[in-house]
Amino acid sequence: MPANFVSNKDETIPLFKNPFLEYFSHIHPATPIVVYTPVIVWMSYLSLTSVSWPYYLGVFVGGILMWTLTEYTIHRWAFHVEPKTETGKKVHFLVHGIHHDYPRDSTRLVMPLLVSVPLAIAFYFAFRLIFGVHHSAMFGGFLFGYVAYDSIHYATHHFMMRNRFARFIKEYHMKHHFVDDHTAYGVSIPLWDYVFNTVPEWVRQRKQKSSV
Repeated sequence: MPANFVSNKDETIPLFKNPFLEYFSHIHPATPIVVYTPVIVWMSYLSLTSVSWPYYLGVFVGGILMWTLTEYTIHRWAFHVEPKTETGKKVHFLVHGIHHDYPRDSTRLVMPLLVSVPLAIAFYFAFRLIFGVHHSAMFGGFLFGYVAYDSIHYATHHFMMRNRFARFIKEYHMKHHFVDDHTAYGVSIPLWDYVFNTVPEWVRQRKQKSSV
């Protein structure tokens, strides 16, 4: 494979010799919606048995915001780390490198359940420990943000976008893949790129031209 190889086809390569691991490294893009929506509903129900609607919505939105920060943090400082060792390079390729080499692979655009379920359980208990009685609404919002992220990520790679903001999000992520992968770490929303100054130069230039 060439050093700078990037596939433009909906194709992939095997990652594991173990057939069990290889099978579960592929996932249908609707799976997170099917698996986590009942959890989000249940968390919301538990929260609403003890707090008012306005309070619940405020905490729920806080959970979504926390997800967007988590998304940015993982994408920038975990997925785009540059390992020096051969083992590190192999792990990085398994975690995120394959996505940059095969960005249109429709079976590996959302996180496999073998990874997302243990992480969700760990986050749940962390939220329960940190937020106490408010953890249900916060965790529900966090999961909602995650499901939205997975869905938006898939859409940016495979759907035609109709409205202006959706087209921008698609362009924003596609240029992360094909122009500059050291910027635009926000996938579902570019909020934290503005906070941490990783907004791509083309966005800044476009805003300057539109303000003239």
